[in-house]
Amino acid sequence: MSSVIEYKCPCCGGRIEFDSNSQKMLCPFCGTSFDLETLKSYDEALNSDAQDNMEWESKPESQWQSGETDGMAVYICDSCGGEIIADKTLGSTSCPYCNNTVVMSGQFAGDLRPDYIIPFKLDKEAAKKALQNHMKGKPFLPKLFKSQNRINEIKGIYVPFWLFDADVNANVRYRATRVRTWSDSNYRYTETSYYLILRGGNISFQRVPVDGSTKMPDDIMESIEPFKFDDAVDFQTAYLSGYLADRYDVDSDQSIERANQRVKNSTESEFAKTVTGYSTVVPENTVINLSNGKAKYALYPVWMLNTSWNDKTFTFAMNGQTGKMVGDLPVDWASFWKWFGIITGIAGAVTFLILYLLWLL
Repeated sequence: MSSVIEYKCPCCGGRIEFDSNSQKMLCPFCGTSFDLETLKSYDEALNSDAQDNMEWESKPESQWQSGETDGMAVYICDSCGGEIIADKTLGSTSCPYCNNTVVMSGQFAGDLRPDYIIPFKLDKEAAKKALQNHMKGKPFLPKLFKSQNRINEIKGIYVPFWLFDADVNANVRYRATRVRTWSDSNYRYTETSYYLILRGGNISFQRVPVDGSTKMPDDIMESIEPFKFDDAVDFQTAYLSGYLADRYDVDSDQSIERANQRVKNSTESEFAKTVTGYSTVVPENTVINLSNGKAKYALYPVWMLNTSWNDKTFTFAMNGQTGKMVGDLPVDWASFWKWFGIITGIAGAVTFLILYLLWLL
């Protein structure tokens, strides 16, 4: 049984053939030619492609000591299902995520003990001030929002994080071009050179954070990053006094996919910085091999603020260490469309004036 070997043009994807006149491989569609050694190198690069190997070798194993959790209790939110850890002497509280009343379910037991904790550096007053600063410079924020909104709840909560360490060996292939143009009295010329670029090397990651709570969206937690690990200390239950602590509902195994994505994105970003001097650069393939992967469990400080306005609740989160604040604000759509109409009208008038002056000329 016979078969036909078909080579694809790396530039346009068309079928390329050997040209006897130039003694090169020629693409009849885009006109690009390749010498055989270049094509051989390209084939070798394609054939060497492999799958990522991002398996983590160890898991958190820290356990609670005898008697260490005697003063701790779990509070359950009937609305969102959140489980909040707090001092069992706490009479009543509300969920820092949805602001509904929570009830004590029972004694805390059974979870892994955190390895580290970053204690709160900023207090409740700092969180209130950060919210006011967050509202400054927002032209379409309803004017009455600042005066009429009420902060229903401010809760200092320790959010669970898995911190991943790993060594990475990576190989990345890029397709790049350099474009050169020149002209003479008759024509303008453009020459496009195509390149296959290979990069390989090692990079290490320490404490890549992935939050262990489904109630706190990843984009919100990543928005208030970074947390400075220099302030982290070995965990002690005394740091929880006066604050709440979210009970993780995503374990380290379930967090690996997110950790892998962050590791891969960061690796590709760092390697891309080494590819310079080209008109265009397109990543074509990345292979990640991970080793010495391990995870630790930590609690990071976050202030949660809930405000009400027009029968709606707006939730904000502030990094309890650095003060970075995030959260959506309401929009005064009437004001927005008013200004949109003014700007559109001005732009239209300017365009009309320009066209009129050109007509006069």
